[in-house]
Amino acid sequence: MALLEATDLHTYYGHIHALKGISLHVEEGEIVTLIGANGAGKTTTLKSISGLLHPRRGTITLAGRRIDQMPPHEIVGLGIGQAPEGRRIFPRMTVQENLEMGAFARRDGSIKADMERVLTLFPRLKERTNQLGGTLSGGEQQMLAIGRALMARPRVLLLDEPSMGLAPMLVELIFRTIVEINQQGTTILLVEQNALMALNVARRGYVLETGTIVLHDTAANLQQNEMVQKAYLGIE
Repeated sequence: MALLEATDLHTYYGHIHALKGISLHVEEGEIVTLIGANGAGKTTTLKSISGLLHPRRGTITLAGRRIDQMPPHEIVGLGIGQAPEGRRIFPRMTVQENLEMGAFARRDGSIKADMERVLTLFPRLKERTNQLGGTLSGGEQQMLAIGRALMARPRVLLLDEPSMGLAPMLVELIFRTIVEINQQGTTILLVEQNALMALNVARRGYVLETGTIVLHDTAANLQQNEMVQKAYLGIE
């Protein structure tokens, strides 16, 4: 049984049919990436999994438990965390307060240890724990968004465009950290416009076009696929 599985998802924005029968799975311990052009349905897929959108048809299961009609806070409690596109940190809260908000659904006694883990992963945040989130750089805000999601102690971490708007050096740092988070035991579903970076860290990938999956393979095979090379890797 896959840790996370979506089957025949049909998700709408009003009358707009955004996802047209998407099926995918993520095994425990994997990094799986979704690649595709803007408007292909990548973010809609993540929102459907996290409960921000409810599919009209299809099912989503986490460790065999159906979650597709649950509210988002219950899905977070079951083990799905998300660092959304655009980061969406709380600009008038400090770094520490933002991280504490990530643990809002938890009632266990290990929150402090997880805070230390996040600050070890992102030493730059440790230097800025009392700084307001809105005064951080773009890269630091992305670190904070990922750290806040980790504070929920997710079994599956959904990452939506973590490299967006970042300088190349910061992109490399973020992706090294994504690999480290995965090696520490967190399964990751990654949406990323930088297809080459995504395929370099992922085990498998799905290619989305206009709400459908047109290709699914290992990351290594996708990098060698002629269509992927031309459309997403800039190789003629």
